[in-house]
Amino acid sequence: MEQSFFFYDLETSGLMARADRIMQFAGQRTDLDLSPIGEPVNLMVKLAEDTLPSPYAIRVTGITPQQTVADGISEVEFCKYVAKEIFVPGTVAVGYNSVRFDDEFMRFCFWRNFFDAYEWQWRDGRSRWDLLDVVRLTRALRPEGIKWPVDKDGKATNRLELLTKLNGIAHEAAHDALSDVEALIDVTKMIREKQPQLFEYLFKMRNKKEVMKLVNLENLQPVVYASGRYSGEFDKTTVVWPLAPAPNGNLLVFDLRYNLEELGERENYFPIVKELKYNHCPAVAPVGVLEQNDGWGKIGLSPEVVQRNRDCLLKHPEFAEKMRTLCEERPEFPPAVDAESALYDGFLDGNDRVRCDAVRAARDSDLADFHPEFADPRLAELLLHYKGRNFPHTLDAQEQEVWEKYRVGRLKAQRDGYVKAIQELSSQGVDPDLLQELQLWLDGVATALVEEASMGSDIGM
Repeated sequence: MEQSFFFYDLETSGLMARADRIMQFAGQRTDLDLSPIGEPVNLMVKLAEDTLPSPYAIRVTGITPQQTVADGISEVEFCKYVAKEIFVPGTVAVGYNSVRFDDEFMRFCFWRNFFDAYEWQWRDGRSRWDLLDVVRLTRALRPEGIKWPVDKDGKATNRLELLTKLNGIAHEAAHDALSDVEALIDVTKMIREKQPQLFEYLFKMRNKKEVMKLVNLENLQPVVYASGRYSGEFDKTTVVWPLAPAPNGNLLVFDLRYNLEELGERENYFPIVKELKYNHCPAVAPVGVLEQNDGWGKIGLSPEVVQRNRDCLLKHPEFAEKMRTLCEERPEFPPAVDAESALYDGFLDGNDRVRCDAVRAARDSDLADFHPEFADPRLAELLLHYKGRNFPHTLDAQEQEVWEKYRVGRLKAQRDGYVKAIQELSSQGVDPDLLQELQLWLDGVATALVEEASMGSDIGM
């Protein structure tokens, strides 16, 4: 199966994939030599009338809710398009911090619209890759030939817009999804040109089976690991030791920068102990890479320190068991507040998957009398929301009442923070026309709440 990259980026209504929404999707397909295939994709996605976007996010992107309604397509149309035309067999979906951000928004969007939330990243030769950790490990171990930015305090930063600026890469509109995609492709080309061996190695390691061969509890060995959870002092990179199993078939690793006996008793050992998720494209490598180009010195470690701290750790097998137990007791996700945020509460059985296919295939004229007998209780609620958001004319009177109660409740939960943010941005001199658009969105989607929100409140416009 022929592979291709699809570089993509999202602009969203906020930072929380469970509750916020995609407002812009942009991307470009390339071959594995990073040459463009076809034209770039740039879509607006209509913000539904149950969502108040973060005014801080809108200040950054400049995309108003009204713009998405005027120029965008609905979520369900968006899902149908990207499933059919974008994430085709053989596609490697590539982003920058995409594993932790963009991919999560895509999953929840697919879930809300009765598409499989996962198969777009694994089925029929598909996969994903996150360039942020590739950049981190390149900076830490093979920085030669690339200029690396620091922030105003002189601390290392890997912000895409700073990396492009310092290296003379065109990036006309940071935080515009298409501009960010174009810049990311050029950064990828730069890393591949300057450090081709490391680039090809990390491309292979996007496969969780390859990661599991290197980092596991059967063949114990120290491993180089770059992660945003580690200190920026040594470019987010350290040497870790496989410690204990983690939920969902993952692995706990111990940062060998530390000596267990010198840490003392503490309530929180994280991120000294960290969960390595095999399917998150972790940037890992054998410690042999540190033997070249002063690798040990670059990350502030030595073989002697690693050996000493490993030996100390192995003298305390009870610590590994303690960490395993604590990890199992820690909830990985906050509790779901509704069916839309309950994606990770469980997988669907085969029969419900068939019923989800039927929902997607149903014409809106058929949805009014369409009531599949789902086994999973999340799906009945999800279907009502799906109809209310996309096909409100298919709701009967009782369903309309339930949907409106949900919609208003969701808006109420967002309203106070929304109004407060508009006030704060107004006091900071942010474009009053932009803030007026945000106020008009509140007025339009939550008429019953406007008076309550405005009582005693002056947003200074």
